[in-house]
Amino acid sequence: MARAIAGATVSFGLVSIPVKLFAATQASAGVSFNLLHKKCNTRLKQQYICPTDNEIVHRDDMVKGYEFAKDQYVTFTADELKSLEEKATGSIDIAEFVPLAAVDPVYFDRPYYLGPEKGGDKAYLLLAEAMRESGRAALARYAARGKQYLVMLRPSQDGRALVLQQLLYADEVRSLADVPLPDGEVREPELKLAKQLIDQIASETFDPTQYHDEVRERIQADIEKKVQGQDISEAAEPAAEPARVIDLMAALKASLGKGKAERPAAAPAPAEEPASSRRGAQKTAPAPAEPKRARKR
Repeated sequence: MARAIAGATVSFGLVSIPVKLFAATQASAGVSFNLLHKKCNTRLKQQYICPTDNEIVHRDDMVKGYEFAKDQYVTFTADELKSLEEKATGSIDIAEFVPLAAVDPVYFDRPYYLGPEKGGDKAYLLLAEAMRESGRAALARYAARGKQYLVMLRPSQDGRALVLQQLLYADEVRSLADVPLPDGEVREPELKLAKQLIDQIASETFDPTQYHDEVRERIQADIEKKVQGQDISEAAEPAAEPARVIDLMAALKASLGKGKAERPAAAPAPAEEPASSRRGAQKTAPAPAEPKRARKR
């Protein structure tokens, strides 16, 4: 069973729904390396050095400051920093409901799952189903960890759960006007071929299990070889340079017909059990399986 990281109350109108927050993501099993002393393979420690006094500064001698002008700082005590923090209220106050498609995913930050607290089951399911049928999401404010967050509540794909999506504020997202965009028109024949290519490799659902980090798996395999004392110093093959598009129509035509072969292969269906095995299994009924427990988040 996943462990809740916080408790809160979803409020809209006169309705209050007690909920629990669960982390929706988990730390990636990424590969990380530590810095070691080359002489003795001891892991190095990080230290802070004052460039003015040219000495190591210990944590007791540190103070936090805000740079209000070039190389000019105003310092704060621990109590002053505490007073700047937003007081956590545990309340997720819904401000408005908007169409789910109206929120650009560029504003999406960290997701969380919401589960109902004791006594909130009925209202929880009602809100999730109402938003699912209306195609709307809720925008709300939530104070936690000394900050105030803009969040979006949306129903899960099956409509039985609520997902809290932490959003970025407008000033945290760069304007698209900063990106140079091309001028020109799209030719109808090229557009037709491009749409055919999209349709050729299109799917109606997203199956994340078809994708995995091949680079991480290769690195982990090489690390295991290194642990076993094997040599992994073979030179990697240089990556092929992408071909330059000279004739867009020719490139589109050449792409048609090969897209299907490059799609991730679905997991093979399990082989059917032989009839003899099934007959044997009928003689002795297996013990009921223990219910699976959710992986700890």
